[in-house]
Amino acid sequence: MAAADSSFPRLVSLAAHDLRTPLATIHGFAQTLVRMGDLGEPKQKYVEMIDAASRQLAELLDELGTAARIESGRYEPSLQGLDTLELAHAAAEQLGAERIRVSGIGTEVHVDPESVERGVAALAQAALRHGGLDEVELRVDGQVLELSPVTASSAPVVLGEELRDLGAAVAVRVVRALGGSVELDGDTLTVTLPE
Repeated sequence: MAAADSSFPRLVSLAAHDLRTPLATIHGFAQTLVRMGDLGEPKQKYVEMIDAASRQLAELLDELGTAARIESGRYEPSLQGLDTLELAHAAAEQLGAERIRVSGIGTEVHVDPESVERGVAALAQAALRHGGLDEVELRVDGQVLELSPVTASSAPVVLGEELRDLGAAVAVRVVRALGGSVELDGDTLTVTLPE
């Protein structure tokens, strides 16, 4: 048991957990200042930037914690029924609906909604960012989500094989840990979620 407690994934998980308290303080005070408003420019803009950055840091810590739990075999997802078309639309909204065209017919799957929604958005973001694209398509066919195009240069990043995008790497691990699959067929990334 001592070896498992001193593993690198456990260390990462502990660090992610311990960083949440100071981050929550920063985020809380930034939100308070944003709500107070009327700080005058440029102070108001700076406080809003601090608020947005603290939310991004919280999301990164969530990603690290999830990855560490998966790697150490301690991932215990909160499974809930979720429609795949709704999931695709929610992921698209995170990046802006103008960047991701969603189409198809969904079905109910049982997944950890927050992790999978964040993961699908991260996969699309990685395809956009590392592929030099302005737009991608996310087609839903039941429990299968097809993201395209995925360029040759972005494919290793989107698949989590080349570790240059934390969100994509964690997304692939989450889907696989849930019993789903992530595969590339030509320029289409196929994400199959468990029923």
